[in-house]
Amino acid sequence: MPREALQPDNLPVPKPPYSPVVVSGDTVYTAGQTGVDGNGNLVEGGIAEQTRQTLENVRRCVEAAGCTLDDVVKVNAYLADLGDFPAYNQAYVEIFSKPYPARTSVQAGLPAGVLIEIEAVARRP
Repeated sequence: MPREALQPDNLPVPKPPYSPVVVSGDTVYTAGQTGVDGNGNLVEGGIAEQTRQTLENVRRCVEAAGCTLDDVVKVNAYLADLGDFPAYNQAYVEIFSKPYPARTSVQAGLPAGVLIEIEAVARRP
């Protein structure tokens, strides 16, 4: 099955060799997104601000493939500190609505200053 790579508007073009979004059939995969703005600058604030920006970037990715956040079926979240889980979770429920996607949230080593990275899988309607 062929795959199509997409570069969403208002999302920095990655320097490393990967695509922000790949579509294969009716499945949409996002690369891990972080809390950077359209200019590639990490947003100021803490985990809540970075989570909101990260999920905005995920939204841009799935929309580039013709989906909405309601089409997301799986989310993987990588937190620099699981102690940030309550604030991350609160920001998450501001963005996603019921029924929520399946989700995994783990603690992981992330680049300096990055508090969260999120990737998603969506299904085209």
